[in-house]
Amino acid sequence: MINTYDIIIVGGGAAGFFTAINAATLDSTLKIAILERGKEVLTKVRISGGGRCNVTHAEFIPKELTQNYPRGKKELLGPFHSFMTGDTIAWFEERGVILKIEEDGRMFPVSDSSKTIIDCFISETKRLNIDVLTGQSVKSISFKNDTWNVITSTEEFSATKIVMATGSNPKVWKLLQTLGHSVIPPVPSLFTFNIQDERISNLPGIATEAAVKVLLENGKVLESEGPLLITHWGMSGPAILKLSAWGARDLEPTHYHFTIEVNWLLDQSYEDILKALSDLKMKHAKQTLQKYTQFELPKRLWQSLVTTSGISSTQIWANLSKESLQLLANQLTQSKFEVTGKSTFKEEFVTAGGIKLKEVNFKTFESKICQDLYFAGEILNIDAITGGFNFQNAWTGGYLVAQAITKKS
Repeated sequence: MINTYDIIIVGGGAAGFFTAINAATLDSTLKIAILERGKEVLTKVRISGGGRCNVTHAEFIPKELTQNYPRGKKELLGPFHSFMTGDTIAWFEERGVILKIEEDGRMFPVSDSSKTIIDCFISETKRLNIDVLTGQSVKSISFKNDTWNVITSTEEFSATKIVMATGSNPKVWKLLQTLGHSVIPPVPSLFTFNIQDERISNLPGIATEAAVKVLLENGKVLESEGPLLITHWGMSGPAILKLSAWGARDLEPTHYHFTIEVNWLLDQSYEDILKALSDLKMKHAKQTLQKYTQFELPKRLWQSLVTTSGISSTQIWANLSKESLQLLANQLTQSKFEVTGKSTFKEEFVTAGGIKLKEVNFKTFESKICQDLYFAGEILNIDAITGGFNFQNAWTGGYLVAQAITKKS
């Protein structure tokens, strides 16, 4: 027996649910099913933001918002003019979910619980009579006589419209390749750097603003700045995560073995700091370097960099040689570290790769190759830095797909 629907949405994640709810809201006569391969839906929503769900980011200018997408920046500009952060906030508010803005711009439900978002989605699917079917691993997708046919591990479905919202799923990408679509091979994005270095081995938990460069063997330099967090395994924080996202394709061929250069004083140059250190030598001649932190650095980090420069714990400024000043200026502005691997950022695994963007009409998120086939979320070659931007892509795509389908129906 074939289960017949108007819309089949493959993927029970953020993009899939948002598409289904919006389509049913716009046209209550539509018969809609969400097919999820796992036992549970919305698993990524559950773990996002450490279980708090980083719903979106407080950036309200479309062009500025696109700057957070290493892949998809150009394509999302038009869609963000139709549905972006303010619309997301209003959408959730209409359904009783109030969002709050944190200092860094990230937005969470005021409950600080992803369960609030999940409960909202589940109650909306029930209210709108959307069928949510789990354990439906898709085995084949075909199109014949203006109808999409989907065979899963247990059942067969048909619909006039199909939405692919499966995220980074290689098996689904392969199925879409049989329909004529191209896939950009996936590589990891949003990861932290593994570094074994005695300068930071005793400093886990220390966070400070820093500028970071990746120095690649081919001469290419990647740059980022922002909060940097020292961890038990190396370095994390926005400065590192931004580099991992923007450099995803450049870093993968290195097998995650490369050199980074950290300027612990952001935009201050070696020459600036050498002069500042010479001035400090005059000003604080009798002070012990280790005792009094300079440049507003965390105390233990300052002490570590001083020690690395060959300066003892009892040495006073007056006794510093020119060479010691140069070594310290170098450590403060040009500290080099060898990265020897990567770690997934928390549990939020993001990949760069997916359906080639030239094959999608970004006014509707419909395939240019197959009629009545739509995409939403990370199944496309779109990904963002951390901070709620990947979810905003899911909400925008899902909303525009829903609009496009209901206008056609």
